Amino acid sequence: MNFQNTRRRGEDGVAMVINFLLSNARLVLGVGGAAILGIATLAVKRLIERAGRAADDEKVEQKITESWEELSLVSASPTLIQREIEGVVINHVAKTTKQQKADLCQPQKSNCDSKPKKLQLCALTLQERLQQFYCTRAALDPQEVQRAQALALDICTEVHGFLHSRHPDMPLEEMSIGGSLLDNLQVICADHACLLVPLQLEASLWRLVPGEETLLTHPLHWMVRRLNIEYFPRGRSYWDRYLVGGYLSSEALVNWFNKAVMETVNWPTIGSSMDCLIRPALGGSDLRLEISPLDENGSESGDQPVFVTILPLLREGDVVLTAQPELTSPWVNAWHLSLYPWETRRLVELDAADNGCRIKTLKILKAVCRLNHALRPMEAAPLVNLILHLSDRESDWSDSSLDVRFQQCITELIGYLEQGALHSHFKPAVNLLNSLSEDQVDQMGFMLYCAVSEPEILLV
Repeated sequence: MNFQNTRRRGEDGVAMVINFLLSNARLVLGVGGAAILGIATLAVKRLIERAGRAADDEKVEQKITESWEELSLVSASPTLIQREIEGVVINHVAKTTKQQKADLCQPQKSNCDSKPKKLQLCALTLQERLQQFYCTRAALDPQEVQRAQALALDICTEVHGFLHSRHPDMPLEEMSIGGSLLDNLQVICADHACLLVPLQLEASLWRLVPGEETLLTHPLHWMVRRLNIEYFPRGRSYWDRYLVGGYLSSEALVNWFNKAVMETVNWPTIGSSMDCLIRPALGGSDLRLEISPLDENGSESGDQPVFVTILPLLREGDVVLTAQPELTSPWVNAWHLSLYPWETRRLVELDAADNGCRIKTLKILKAVCRLNHALRPMEAAPLVNLILHLSDRESDWSDSSLDVRFQQCITELIGYLEQGALHSHFKPAVNLLNSLSEDQVDQMGFMLYCAVSEPEILLV
């Protein structure tokens, strides 16, 4: 094929061949064969494109070698073939081919017009792309953050006033707003916050029992035991009404908050005073409010709603236990040990010590996972611990090494997915990938394998 004189015709021919092969691959070759063919045709297509663009370049042979290395890398996971991921591969190839056809069908501009754009695109390094992605996608607009925080604080004031007037004898510490919104770790949009409701326990009547010392033997499932009940009978503490089997039940407490706050508070009236529509969010066991701004006509403005989760918790020293039955089910007495304060504090300390880019890297990874369908099941906790583990081995976290650390995080995450385990930095017995299914692991692994050679595909 003469790439110098018939490049456009050659690209169109490649697209037609790819479309024909993929449309008949599953019928002729079956599931596994279609997946292999999809990967192979994608790599061959890239090989031809690179060879065509570099016909007069002395590095043609090197580019061809890189293309075949991509083919061997992507094809190196037989588990993906066995899991029938041919749909992912074929969709990826078909989407690329369709876009190529659309580009070829558009009127071609002169070389003087198109060449500077190509040069400008190619001039962007991975470091520049990461900085651009952080500024446009990961970092939030300060006004948007301020608006979400103001809404969350208004809800905090209303809930505090309601509990103080209706249940004045309930021993509570000062309520506050917490979570990623307050710690500047939220990405894409400022859409959720936590209303922390700390309970006040009598030290002589209650003891927080670590998960390893309970029958559950789970390091994150703690229990709160009632003490000296023979000397201080039931009823001495306000929280005795939520006792189940001698332990303070997080599920019973959440059920009470659901009835006393979520279902009793006049949210429509409060919402009208805040120019918002406030309603309890359905479809979960957590105490969550959805706040939608209203326009001048009193209708929903269409802006991103803000979700505020009411979170009862217990504090003792640096231990924070939260009442989250969705995390501790089916154990009605279990409380969840939150590692979020420890992890966040450690990241801030490390970055402050060397003016590092750990938090920036974390926010980029969180934004990538949220925007990429295959990576969406990856939660924030594994990404935080990924960076903490990497910080134990790598000392250079300067802003100039952002691209190196980003690529290293991708490689490290692939290794953890292959092992099926990413252990918590503070609680090594906890596997943070335990909630992922095998199909989710395979899809994430495939996407990250592709990103090893072309990390830019994660920044689209």
